[in-house]
Amino acid sequence: MPAEPRAAPSHTVGEHIRATVVLLILSILLTGFAYPLLVTGIAQFVAPGSANGSLIRYPNGTIEGSQLVAQNLSQPYLFWERPSLTDYSILNGTGTPPGPTDPALQQLINETLNYSRAYGTFTVNATIPLWYLAPSGSGVDPDLVPEAVLIQVPRVANATHLSILNVTNLVNAHIRQPVLPGLGVPYVNVLNLDVALAQLTGRW
Repeated sequence: MPAEPRAAPSHTVGEHIRATVVLLILSILLTGFAYPLLVTGIAQFVAPGSANGSLIRYPNGTIEGSQLVAQNLSQPYLFWERPSLTDYSILNGTGTPPGPTDPALQQLINETLNYSRAYGTFTVNATIPLWYLAPSGSGVDPDLVPEAVLIQVPRVANATHLSILNVTNLVNAHIRQPVLPGLGVPYVNVLNLDVALAQLTGRW
């Protein structure tokens, strides 16, 4: 008479714990190290500029910043960004921008206008776009509509001793259209524009 098959020995608690620990370590290695390294390597190969923060450098190699983040540019010979409630810091965070009836918005607009007039930014009777006066939702948006950049041409031309035509042509060369017509508006990245201006004038 054949012997009855023996039941497989049950695993001990220690074996279960050991298997769990091994699985946990493998998961950490794969998701915490291997996968990020793989994605980083692919990003460095496909789009190294974006992977490294979209940095902008002056011709002398000095890092101006990231083309994704506005900066507090106040020199008369540079184009200025729109105002910021966070002093252009990505660390401070920002709440909801002030609405049209908020006194804080009017105060910020007045400060921007007074500062701009002190440096002769505008031509007489210039129409000033709201983009130039009001902060963006993030407070660090580096882009301006072309109209908000072109009104600064007289100040920049005067401070750099360039002709109005040359400065206007420089701005027009940096106008970017939306990816798809009707989705967004034309814009100018002010940091990119100022780096090009620095190359033209030799001031950075």
